[in-house]
Amino acid sequence: MTKAELIANISKEAKITKAAAEKALNSFTSNVTKALKKGDKLTLTGFGTFMVAKRKARSGRNPRTGKEIKIAATKVAKFKPGNKLKETVK
Repeated sequence: MTKAELIANISKEAKITKAAAEKALNSFTSNVTKALKKGDKLTLTGFGTFMVAKRKARSGRNPRTGKEIKIAATKVAKFKPGNKLKETVK
């Protein structure tokens, strides 16, 4: 599903304009991004939790040359699905 399809579905189900649905979706993604940037986690009960995880520095290999390289430590966004979402997808 694309963003445009999601906006169309939200618009149809909520009986609002596509412009209003797009504003709502953009606001949601913006707020999730802001929360993760601050290091907070965002929990939507039944749906899941968005969180930031730290990845340690590690070594890897360049697949082309086989030479060992160092991969720096970094932060990554993660999503852990909630029970309702897990059951629905099964």
